[in-house]
Amino acid sequence: MNAGSVLQLRPKQMTDTAPMPAASKPGRQAKMTIRGLRKTFNDAVVYDGFDLDLPLGQFISVFGPNGCGKSTLINMISGLMPMDAGEVLYDGQRISETRISYVFQNYREALFPWLKAIDNIHYPLKVMGVPRAERKRRIEKLLAEFEIRIDLNAYPYTLSGGQQQTVSILRALVTEPEVLFLDEPFSALDYEMTMSMREQLQKIFMKTRTTMLLVSHDLDEAIEQADKLVLLTRRPTQVAEIVEIGLPWPRDRAVTTGDDFMALKRHCLDRFWQEVKK
Repeated sequence: MNAGSVLQLRPKQMTDTAPMPAASKPGRQAKMTIRGLRKTFNDAVVYDGFDLDLPLGQFISVFGPNGCGKSTLINMISGLMPMDAGEVLYDGQRISETRISYVFQNYREALFPWLKAIDNIHYPLKVMGVPRAERKRRIEKLLAEFEIRIDLNAYPYTLSGGQQQTVSILRALVTEPEVLFLDEPFSALDYEMTMSMREQLQKIFMKTRTTMLLVSHDLDEAIEQADKLVLLTRRPTQVAEIVEIGLPWPRDRAVTTGDDFMALKRHCLDRFWQEVKK
């Protein structure tokens, strides 16, 4: 997908209420299932026979050595990049049957610079054919829920980096996705803004319980933002371990400086270096 493309990857008919949690849908499997995933670039095998099961309704982070294919993984399972082989199911449904949204790393290129911030948020709903009055109602509801204080009549290039990425996240959420992918969404922000955005994302997750998959190169962030951390190996990439985080939400300073957090970080670092040195 080119920069600035629509974040709603698989439009489905939206309802006035938030989607029912996957676990409550009768006759369905409340999990994401990946089977036999394969991907090569020229002669380089990145994934070959990759399998993974993850629960829906949780925050999942993906972490691993450089070049192991973290972004490639979420690009494939979100439908952005074709798989050479394999199958991905969400709650028993194919990618094409699942409402999926994506927040890109480069917020400057992800937003349409010729549209005001509010019109950027409107855009995916407009593409889906939602009438303007209904779009306005849904956006006002979303803004009220998350207490957004940004001049949405401004153009993106006049906003700060954190404000632009907030607009990107709002644009992804307005479609009421069943799964939200985030590819290193804060890596281009300064430290203070990154901390603020992590806190905001946690609030969104706790409120919506939308399934979120976050790729991060920052281990602290990967632990702080997740219910489960998927630690990947070197190529051809497999799952080294799925780490249960088990920390209370929200992940405030008391949590992220506590003994349990530090123990998790030591464990993940040990596993990470085992994979790096192979």
